[in-house]
Amino acid sequence: MLRRFRAEDAEAFSAYRSDPNVARYQSWDAPVSVEEAARQIMRFAVTDPGAPGWSQYAVEHRAEGVLIGDVGVRLEDNLMQAEIGFTFAPAFHGKGYAAEAVRCVLGGLFAGGLHRVSAGCDARNTASARLLERLGFRREGHRVEFTWIKGEWTDELLFGLLARDWRT
Repeated sequence: MLRRFRAEDAEAFSAYRSDPNVARYQSWDAPVSVEEAARQIMRFAVTDPGAPGWSQYAVEHRAEGVLIGDVGVRLEDNLMQAEIGFTFAPAFHGKGYAAEAVRCVLGGLFAGGLHRVSAGCDARNTASARLLERLGFRREGHRVEFTWIKGEWTDELLFGLLARDWRT
C-alpha cells in the first residue's frame, strides 16, 4: 500500500536505511538514527506531490502492517516530467514489492499527464537496473566515473520512460 509517511514509521525507516547494503548505492551514510529518520519523515509529510520538488511515498506491507520501503518522486518545474527513485528493506527484496509500488506510482504520474519519467542508479546496482528495465524504462546512458561518493568514483546508469511507452 502506498501512503503518506507517519511519525510511527521512523523506527522502520531508520532500520532499513541504516543497513550498509541498502545505503551502499545511495547518497546517505549508514546508520540513519531514529531521530534523523523522524526529521526526514516530518519533511516528507508536508510535501505536496503535485508541486515541483521531491515527494516521498511510504510503502506498507498491508498484511504485516509494516513499512517496507519508500518511493521518491522529483517533479520538475514544468510539471511534465519527473525523476523516480526507490529504497526497500532487504527482507522484502526480490519479492515484487518494489515493482508493484513503482508501477503504481508511475501509473499515477502518467495518468496525471506527465510526458516523461527518468531514473538513475549506480551501475553496480544491477537489481535496480533490472527492475527499471522490467518496468519498461529504456537505458539511455552510462556515465563513467560520474559521481564521487563514499570515497570512490562510481558509474551512473540513466533510464527514461515516455508516457507513450508506458504499459500498465
